[in-house]
Amino acid sequence: MKTLELRKASKPLADYASDLGSDSLVITSNNKPVAVLVSLKDADRESIALGLSPEFGRIIRRARAEAKKGKVFSLKQVRDEISAAPKQSTARAKKPLGHSDCRRICRRESLRFQQNSTAA
Repeated sequence: MKTLELRKASKPLADYASDLGSDSLVITSNNKPVAVLVSLKDADRESIALGLSPEFGRIIRRARAEAKKGKVFSLKQVRDEISAAPKQSTARAKKPLGHSDCRRICRRESLRFQQNSTAA
Protein backbone atom coordinates (compact mmCIF):
# COMPACT_ATOMS: atom_id res chain seq x y z
CA MET A 1 0.00 0.00 0.00
CA LYS A 2 1.42 3.33 -1.08
CA THR A 3 1.20 6.53 0.96
CA LEU A 4 1.17 10.16 -0.06
CA GLU A 5 1.49 13.17 2.22
CA LEU A 6 -1.31 15.57 1.26
CA ARG A 7 0.90 18.66 1.13
CA LYS A 8 3.23 16.86 -1.31
CA ALA A 9 0.43 15.94 -3.73
CA SER A 10 1.19 17.72 -6.97
CA LYS A 11 -0.70 15.78 -9.64
CA PRO A 12 -4.43 15.75 -10.47
CA LEU A 13 -6.45 13.01 -8.78
CA ALA A 14 -6.94 11.24 -12.12
CA ASP A 15 -3.16 10.75 -12.44
CA TYR A 16 -2.93 9.13 -9.00
CA ALA A 17 -5.91 6.90 -9.84
CA SER A 18 -4.40 5.73 -13.13
CA ASP A 19 -1.09 4.92 -11.39
CA LEU A 20 -2.75 2.63 -8.79
CA GLY A 21 -2.74 -0.65 -10.68
CA SER A 22 -4.22 -3.07 -8.13
CA ASP A 23 -2.76 -1.18 -5.15
CA SER A 24 -4.27 1.46 -2.87
CA LEU A 25 -3.01 4.92 -1.97
CA VAL A 26 -3.32 6.15 1.60
CA ILE A 27 -3.36 9.94 1.79
CA THR A 28 -1.92 11.35 5.00
CA SER A 29 -1.83 14.72 6.68
CA ASN A 30 0.92 15.20 9.25
CA ASN A 31 1.63 11.46 8.93
CA LYS A 32 -1.95 10.55 9.93
CA PRO A 33 -4.22 8.77 7.41
CA VAL A 34 -7.08 10.98 6.25
CA ALA A 35 -8.28 9.27 3.06
CA VAL A 36 -7.61 6.34 0.78
CA LEU A 37 -7.78 5.93 -2.97
CA VAL A 38 -8.73 2.30 -3.63
CA SER A 39 -8.32 0.44 -6.89
CA LEU A 40 -11.29 -1.62 -8.01
CA LYS A 41 -9.09 -3.65 -10.35
CA ASP A 42 -9.05 -6.82 -8.20
CA ALA A 43 -12.09 -6.05 -6.04
CA ASP A 44 -15.80 -5.72 -6.45
CA ARG A 45 -17.94 -2.87 -5.19
CA GLU A 46 -19.73 -5.04 -2.63
CA SER A 47 -16.44 -5.95 -0.98
CA ILE A 48 -15.48 -2.30 -0.77
CA ALA A 49 -18.91 -1.36 0.59
CA LEU A 50 -18.73 -4.07 3.25
CA GLY A 51 -15.22 -3.05 4.20
CA LEU A 52 -16.44 0.50 4.81
CA SER A 53 -19.57 -0.50 6.72
CA PRO A 54 -19.27 0.06 10.49
CA GLU A 55 -22.17 -2.35 11.07
CA PHE A 56 -20.49 -5.14 9.12
CA GLY A 57 -17.20 -4.38 10.91
CA ARG A 58 -18.94 -4.93 14.26
CA ILE A 59 -20.30 -8.27 13.03
CA ILE A 60 -16.82 -9.41 11.98
CA ARG A 61 -15.17 -8.25 15.23
CA ARG A 62 -17.83 -10.02 17.31
CA ALA A 63 -17.45 -13.23 15.30
CA ARG A 64 -13.65 -13.14 15.64
CA ALA A 65 -13.89 -12.57 19.40
CA GLU A 66 -16.27 -15.51 19.75
CA ALA A 67 -14.00 -17.74 17.67
CA LYS A 68 -11.04 -16.72 19.82
CA LYS A 69 -12.97 -17.84 22.91
CA GLY A 70 -13.65 -21.19 21.26
CA LYS A 71 -17.31 -20.43 20.58
CA VAL A 72 -17.33 -22.17 17.22
CA PHE A 73 -19.66 -24.81 15.87
CA SER A 74 -19.29 -27.45 13.20
CA LEU A 75 -21.63 -27.38 10.22
CA LYS A 76 -23.28 -30.55 11.54
CA GLN A 77 -23.94 -28.88 14.93
CA VAL A 78 -25.54 -25.89 13.23
CA ARG A 79 -27.73 -28.07 10.99
CA ASP A 80 -28.80 -30.22 13.93
CA GLU A 81 -29.72 -27.14 15.98
CA ILE A 82 -31.68 -25.56 13.14
CA SER A 83 -33.64 -28.72 12.41
CA ALA A 84 -34.42 -29.23 16.13
CA ALA A 85 -35.41 -25.60 16.78
CA PRO A 86 -39.14 -24.91 17.20
CA LYS A 87 -40.73 -22.69 14.57
CA GLN A 88 -40.76 -19.04 15.67
CA SER A 89 -43.91 -16.99 15.69
CA THR A 90 -44.37 -14.25 13.12
CA ALA A 91 -43.25 -11.66 15.68
CA ARG A 92 -39.53 -11.26 15.11
CA ALA A 93 -37.56 -11.99 18.26
CA LYS A 94 -34.26 -10.20 18.97
CA LYS A 95 -31.56 -12.59 17.77
CA PRO A 96 -27.98 -12.52 16.55
CA LEU A 97 -27.42 -11.48 12.96
CA GLY A 98 -27.52 -14.36 10.54
CA HIS A 99 -26.60 -14.97 6.91
CA SER A 100 -29.67 -13.20 5.52
CA ASP A 101 -28.94 -10.18 7.74
CA CYS A 102 -25.39 -10.01 6.37
CA ARG A 103 -26.72 -10.25 2.80
CA ARG A 104 -29.20 -7.43 3.52
CA ILE A 105 -26.43 -5.25 4.94
CA CYS A 106 -24.21 -6.07 1.97
CA ARG A 107 -26.91 -5.08 -0.52
CA ARG A 108 -27.69 -1.86 1.35
CA GLU A 109 -24.04 -0.84 1.65
CA SER A 110 -23.38 -1.74 -1.99
CA LEU A 111 -26.28 0.45 -3.12
CA ARG A 112 -25.07 3.28 -0.89
CA PHE A 113 -21.56 2.95 -2.35
CA GLN A 114 -22.90 2.95 -5.92
CA GLN A 115 -25.05 6.02 -5.25
CA ASN A 116 -22.11 7.87 -3.71
CA SER A 117 -19.74 6.88 -6.52
CA THR A 118 -22.15 8.00 -9.26
CA ALA A 119 -22.93 11.26 -7.47
CA ALA A 120 -19.24 12.24 -7.42
